Amino acid sequence: MSDKVLRGFLTVSLVALLSACSSSGDAPNPYGRSHGSGPIDMRLPQQAPDPNATPVVQAYCPQVVMRDQDAIYSAYAKGGQNSPDKLLFQASLADATRQCTANETTLTINVVAQGRIVEGPAGSPGKTVLPIIVEVLDGDKAIYSQKVAYPVDIPSGGTQFLFNKADVQIPNGQAGASRFTRVRIGFDTGPAKKPAKRG
Repeated sequence: MSDKVLRGFLTVSLVALLSACSSSGDAPNPYGRSHGSGPIDMRLPQQAPDPNATPVVQAYCPQVVMRDQDAIYSAYAKGGQNSPDKLLFQASLADATRQCTANETTLTINVVAQGRIVEGPAGSPGKTVLPIIVEVLDGDKAIYSQKVAYPVDIPSGGTQFLFNKADVQIPNGQAGASRFTRVRIGFDTGPAKKPAKRG
């Protein structure tokens, strides 16, 4: 599959999203291209309100960033690494956004990213698990990191999916999150599970 086709998968249309926080006057971004730096309408999953938490004003909700090298994940048949005709599937992450709430000690970030998974020449419809990692960086220091085994059904051809992690928590400073704090999302480099054949 060519790079041009591959990058085409990253331009999937956004699902409408409710009231995402955005940072005004964002600091320079040393981590890669930024997603969610402006107001993006996305539908964040409804959660029961926390009586001790309050929505964070725009400047206090860290941006979501995504490095280009972490936005695409390819799985190949055994012995066929990087061989286009041995491609089982290819997954990509595109736009992402977030919403923040806070109490006196904790800032909770609800992260949402849109993705797409496409069946390759050697693949077949079934189920797989995508290795997605969510990190929060303050400057160069990781203050939160968690890998998520995200299950996805692969229909014939491919499909879009919406990844959501609502419980990203970091300490809440007196002035909220630092302007150098970023949420980074991408695929982990570990091997993915092969799609299960339909029985």
